[in-house]
Amino acid sequence: MIGATPQAPAGDCWITHPHHDGSPLYVSEAAPLLGAEVTVWLRVPTALVGGSDVDAVHVRIVPDAEARFVPAVVDADRSTPAETWWRATLTCHNPVTNYRWILTGGPTAYAWVNGTGLHLRDVPDSADFRLVTFEPSAPDWPLDAVVYQVFPDRFARSAAADTRALPDWARPAGWDDPVDLSSPTAVGRQVYGGDLDGIADHLDHLVDLGVDVLYLTPFFPARSNHRYDATSFDAVDPLLGGDDALRRLTAAAHAHGIRVLGDFTTNHTGAGHAWFRAALADPAAPERAFYFIEDDGRYAAWLGIPSLPKLDHASPELRRRMFHDEHGVVRKWLGPDGGLDGWRVDVANMTGRYGGQDLNHEVAREMRVASVAARADALVVGEHTHDYTTDLPGDGWHGVMNYAGFTRPVWTWLTRPEDPPEFLGQPVRVPRLGGELVAETMRDFSARVAWSVLTRSFTLVGSHDTSRVRSLVADDRLVVVAAGLLFTMPGIPMLTYGDEIGLTGHSGEDGRRPMPWDAAGRDPARWDERLHTAYRSLIGVRRESVALRRGGMRWLYAGRDALVYLREAPGETALVHIARDAHPPITLDARLLPGSAAALARFGGGAHRVGDGLRLEASAPSVGIHTWVPTGGG
Repeated sequence: MIGATPQAPAGDCWITHPHHDGSPLYVSEAAPLLGAEVTVWLRVPTALVGGSDVDAVHVRIVPDAEARFVPAVVDADRSTPAETWWRATLTCHNPVTNYRWILTGGPTAYAWVNGTGLHLRDVPDSADFRLVTFEPSAPDWPLDAVVYQVFPDRFARSAAADTRALPDWARPAGWDDPVDLSSPTAVGRQVYGGDLDGIADHLDHLVDLGVDVLYLTPFFPARSNHRYDATSFDAVDPLLGGDDALRRLTAAAHAHGIRVLGDFTTNHTGAGHAWFRAALADPAAPERAFYFIEDDGRYAAWLGIPSLPKLDHASPELRRRMFHDEHGVVRKWLGPDGGLDGWRVDVANMTGRYGGQDLNHEVAREMRVASVAARADALVVGEHTHDYTTDLPGDGWHGVMNYAGFTRPVWTWLTRPEDPPEFLGQPVRVPRLGGELVAETMRDFSARVAWSVLTRSFTLVGSHDTSRVRSLVADDRLVVVAAGLLFTMPGIPMLTYGDEIGLTGHSGEDGRRPMPWDAAGRDPARWDERLHTAYRSLIGVRRESVALRRGGMRWLYAGRDALVYLREAPGETALVHIARDAHPPITLDARLLPGSAAALARFGGGAHRVGDGLRLEASAPSVGIHTWVPTGGG
């Protein structure tokens, strides 16, 4: 029978299940045009699944919303005695082609395969695989990228920082002073004096670490250190060095092979922004339509915070100034004025939404088109802290910050049980869960977007808005475990400055601590060299492995304390074994891992052959990465 599973260790084991994903090993064209034909493959293990009983495979598609079935044939060139590969050709009749596989065999066998795996019953369409044909297609370079997030006020000061007068709202802090958490007002006004030239002075640290994308939180003038309350989108804050400093930084970064992303608030401005001041001063001003302002002067604001008035994207003039004008916000800073390579979009999930208005998809599409018009390979990633799947059909934001499908499940697996963290305002603290539920969560979210979207979304274990990963876990070895997940799963790994040296912080604000440099470049007393080495090594393994950068995602096993998965690309397979604690040995049938007899340990260890099995062991929290050249179809 389809779906029969051999005796496996405690936990969920999928090594004998049929598999398909959107990666190059399983899909012939990553960015097809409308009307194109695309070949797709399904891998069906035979020896242990009862796969020999599978006598027919079809692909169900729904062109023009009506179900149709395309027969698949056995691909003899890929098939081996241990597994059969089925092949079908689909036509991209609509901009999005949803599809799933149906397998039959024997008198009662009946199974669907969709993005969440094998099902012996009917399932909704929301987790179907997707081919998307939207133009312009997503850029290719993010598939190889590693992103380093910097909060400009807290990373490094240049010599020029001492010559700048502080504005009236700012309160000076020494580089070694603690973050002032006494009130929301105090924490937003504390200025340490980090600037853009200070970042440029330390680009060698990014190069040494192995990252190749620098993501800057906002650099526009504002009345807070976080600068999400911009008073202008036309200039760089003089406190950070002004427009020339941004141009110097992007030029220096590009010379080091590093791209630079900016941070733009499409959802709101600051109350001091020139647009908002004009809107309040004159009801007949065109800027009045940029905001939700009542006749009596009351206005909508982000989460009700008066300093952050919400933008009304029903205004064509607002969208012209933001997106369409070649000198508008988006295009200006992607051009020679700024040299940026793309944008992270703040509060992307709320942009264009207020009451009965929902223009979010239109705005996402317009920002993508505007960005690509200014820079053909620009990347646009939206902030989204919960379920993003319905906001990402494939033609708007290229991806999101994957809090829901990555950060949150990682936290639920690794957080200390006696002191669970708060998660972005949630009233219930994050629970500690076993690996089975963690894998189920990750599969659930990843299945509901196109592969091109998943692989251009930021994976992250924390950001400037969350607790630091080092403060989330009871054992510093678990920081390496978190990094192991970060650098081996599909998506664009993003780390926040200082995570690689063990910087701490029990909330987003508390985590925005200054990077501990000294005159020689770094402070050994506050610099965890063992952790730094682990980050450098994991990033290096990722950069050297095409499977880890561009391969598919095939879950093999999930137990309480262990996760095991394959990243598969043509010519290379990577097996990843992540343990949050010691666990009983896991033995996988090596016949279903063709080529694994020649596996090379790339990080950690804990894997060895025992007869026809590949045995995985862990006596403590650990990361094991092994790669090999696949034989046969895989």
